[in-house]
Amino acid sequence: MTTAAAPQPTPTVSLSADEARRIALRAQGFIGAPDRRGGVRGVLRHLGAVQLDTISVLARSHELIPYARLGAVGRPAVERAYWSDRHAFEYWSHAACILPIEEWPHFAFRRRARRARGHRWHVLRDKELSTKAVLDRLRAEGPLTSTELGGAKSGGEWFEWSETKIAVEWLLDTGEVVCTERRGWKRVYDLPERAVPDALLHDDLDDRECLRRLVTLAGQSLGVGTRADIADYHRLGGEQVDAVVEESGLVPVEVEGWSKPAWAAPEALAAPPRGRHRTTLLSPFDSLVWDRPRTERIFGFTHRLEAYVPKPKRIHGYFAMPLLAGGRLQGRVDPAREGTTLVARQLSLTSPKAAGPMAQALREAASWVGCDAVRVERAASPAEAESVRAELAAL
Repeated sequence: MTTAAAPQPTPTVSLSADEARRIALRAQGFIGAPDRRGGVRGVLRHLGAVQLDTISVLARSHELIPYARLGAVGRPAVERAYWSDRHAFEYWSHAACILPIEEWPHFAFRRRARRARGHRWHVLRDKELSTKAVLDRLRAEGPLTSTELGGAKSGGEWFEWSETKIAVEWLLDTGEVVCTERRGWKRVYDLPERAVPDALLHDDLDDRECLRRLVTLAGQSLGVGTRADIADYHRLGGEQVDAVVEESGLVPVEVEGWSKPAWAAPEALAAPPRGRHRTTLLSPFDSLVWDRPRTERIFGFTHRLEAYVPKPKRIHGYFAMPLLAGGRLQGRVDPAREGTTLVARQLSLTSPKAAGPMAQALREAASWVGCDAVRVERAASPAEAESVRAELAAL
């Protein structure tokens, strides 16, 4: 049996490639964002999801996200903003993400799907006994990490989780426990009735309503996007987007140079984006660039994370961070810290004019993480290295 293709929307608005790019920047909180004055919490609400990752170079990715939009927010203040006052929770969205607590009900469809599957990739030897033990401990002792619960690993390879770790992660998947914060990069687990406000503590919404909300949110966070863009934001299936996009309030549009149908949030079309943004380095996990095909389509910039590529095969470096300047991606740099020196281990520019913005972004990032010097180690060409060094010297 073949599945019928989803009906194609009839565009009501035409956008130039430049308009789409600026709409995306505004939707991602870089220009004219209404929640900018809300600080880190405003950024989280505006984006709808902030991805977490284990890699820490300048800082961890979830710290780099507000830094890129707000400037040098104190790093302890970032953590407090995310994790205090039952403001947010961690769950599976685009990946493991920090999510606004008000979105708890809208991930009920995913919790139900995981519960129906019956297990995650690790299988419990005695599900009933193991999960009861975890819940009893949390009920009696309050929020705990997996180590405090009785161990994260079984003693074998790093990926061999203990029965307790498998149990608590299964309970997290199904919503019977909640991750309320990260402590020393370990998840802190708690009971939903303590972690989620009463008004939000329910799974009453059916799958369709959950999907409609997440498609609407993705459209608002992207500004404008194709079916694949919208699906990727919260890792939905394309058919799930098809099922609800007509009910989502998103407007069919056509975008110059885009070969696929697209939708835009009505508020993104209400007024042209205005304003300037900070010159800054972006985490590779920033939602502006985490979807690589979309990044290439909007910015004409090909970017790949090479952290998991063997070192001899890397082109741009372990944690290459794109440079956002003047509304465009104008280069990238693989940073590291040596004492109080920020080292640009490898950098490249899209044009000679990007040397100044790159130097500015490096100097500002260095100050934010407590470095008082910047050293350029390598660049795509000797001329690029020298031009950035000259700009740094002039700052």
